[in-house]
Amino acid sequence: MKITDLLKKEGVLLNQSPADKNAAIDILVNLHDKVGNLNDKAGYKKAIEAREAQGSTAVGMGIAVPHAKTDAVKQPGLVAMTVPGGVNYECLDGTDSNLFFMIAAPAGAADTHLEVLANLMTMLMDPDFASALVGAKTVDEFLGLIDDKEADRFGKEEAAPVAAAAAEAAPAKGTKVVGVTACPTGIAHTYMAAEALEQTGAKKGVGVKIETQGSGGAKNVLTADDIKEADVVIIAADKNVDLGRFDGKKLIKASTADAIHRSEGLIDRAIAGDAAVYQHSGAVASDAPAEKEGAGRFFYKSLMEGVSHMLPFVIGGGILIAIAFLLDDYSIDPSNFGSNTPVAAWFKAIGGTAFNFMLPILAGFIARSIADRPGLAVGFVGGALAASGATFASPGGGIPSAFLGALVAGFAAGFLVKGLQKVCEKLPPALEGIKPVLIYPLCGILMIGLVMCAINPIVGALNTWISNVLMGMSSGSSVVLGLLLGAMMATDMGGPLNKAAYVFGTAALAAQNEIGYMIMAAVMVGGMVPPIAIALSTIIHKKKYTEAERKSGPVNFIMGLCFITEGAIPYAAADPLHVIPALMVGSGVAGALSMAFKCTLMAPHGGIFVFPVVGNVFMYLVALLVGSVIGCLLLGLLKKNKEDA
Repeated sequence: MKITDLLKKEGVLLNQSPADKNAAIDILVNLHDKVGNLNDKAGYKKAIEAREAQGSTAVGMGIAVPHAKTDAVKQPGLVAMTVPGGVNYECLDGTDSNLFFMIAAPAGAADTHLEVLANLMTMLMDPDFASALVGAKTVDEFLGLIDDKEADRFGKEEAAPVAAAAAEAAPAKGTKVVGVTACPTGIAHTYMAAEALEQTGAKKGVGVKIETQGSGGAKNVLTADDIKEADVVIIAADKNVDLGRFDGKKLIKASTADAIHRSEGLIDRAIAGDAAVYQHSGAVASDAPAEKEGAGRFFYKSLMEGVSHMLPFVIGGGILIAIAFLLDDYSIDPSNFGSNTPVAAWFKAIGGTAFNFMLPILAGFIARSIADRPGLAVGFVGGALAASGATFASPGGGIPSAFLGALVAGFAAGFLVKGLQKVCEKLPPALEGIKPVLIYPLCGILMIGLVMCAINPIVGALNTWISNVLMGMSSGSSVVLGLLLGAMMATDMGGPLNKAAYVFGTAALAAQNEIGYMIMAAVMVGGMVPPIAIALSTIIHKKKYTEAERKSGPVNFIMGLCFITEGAIPYAAADPLHVIPALMVGSGVAGALSMAFKCTLMAPHGGIFVFPVVGNVFMYLVALLVGSVIGCLLLGLLKKNKEDA
């Protein structure tokens, strides 16, 4: 399918001047509606805004490609707009955007929007082409430029997938490079990075073939022969990529941003052979310096790898357990509450099974992040031993070290396996095959067993002390804790501080005691306040917001009530110095009140849908309302009127 099959003449606007990001979105959504691509204009706009809340779709170099896949779309479509003067679309590189393509795809579409977006990304990597589109005087000229570029790139008949554009044929002599590009969403940056590397390779006479691991699956997949014949491998990725097939090859690691903006440097390194030799055990043997990152970044990335895999188990299992309490009859047997009736017992058993995977999953994926696949099994066992509380005196369990123990287990397992890999470098090549199936799991599991039996009593005692301190908190000190946790939830809304507060809440929840449930309640109410405060403020303080912001404001009521803090991000990003402090105060007050009222929550997510299992739910609602109103009032005081800004 060609780009111009989806881009109608009526869907292109030239020389526009939207006031801001929200105004740009409104113009593009209206174009889709005008062309007839939508069956629910408001629903489509919500989907676009939800995608933007995850991170701006401005990809740099003046280009923005907002997109959504939703039931609100009637038929796949594409609209475009040029803004010669540029508009702030919250691009990460700080530049304004002047060329927009907005993609709409029905929920049942077979990733049509991803394929079109991939083709767009590769074409737009040509700055002359993008500049020509911005400078087009008529819509016919704009569409003609796209047709001509597509024909030059993919052939006269029909636009081919991105993979077909790869430079598979390397020169008869010279350096041969293969690689993989991947970003968390698997859309724009994945394909832009691949295109940049391929273009630079072509300019320098280097054969380059890049596999793209996008949302629609891997494209232009590297064959065993491709890898065997390659001199250097470039991995330009912002997420973990399986590197096992590149064992023994010179390998350069970089981010997608490096590939997009500094592709020449990467290709020059490949030509010079300035790359470490990768060994699947994770060890690197070369005189070339290995890629380095700061200790803080390394710790955070490894921790988030574990947390991101753990959360589905915590959320799914925790909510099922909460449902069990909701359906049970406390009067039958208070000591067995949650399992008194058959239905409640069923929900609690299923939820408990899922919930019990939390610590092994956390430790396992932390270990995998450090030592690649060999660390996974060792980390799983370490997390399970943290949960059971195995000690030398009681190997079957006795002193669980819980969440803190699983953290220690994950990092310990990762570094233990890394050490094993280093030691095993000296083994004869004939033993290479038994390392991952025998040496690493056997020795690794034995060593993590020794480590956990030694540290479980220590960390278990620490947990007991922390629990006693929290349980013994005066009402004032627990309020301070609630204030801190609530404010952290509103500080960066999905960033490290927000995640730290949420992880602390889920860890406290795992303790299954009253103070743990109180902490989780304070964390959730702190995360619900920001979107609700924004929604209230757009209604009460209309002069503080653009028309587009006022229109999209009420959507945040829904997002806040569903505990989706990210709904406030577009407003915070547009005016961080005034919005974030107001939201932090509102969320902090809500968290403090929740603690003061001794509200409890046994589920780690769910918003209003888990309110039936909230302890002291009426006062919890009061805390939510008070925090939201305070946040709203502060927004009115701190934000300037739009006409005065």
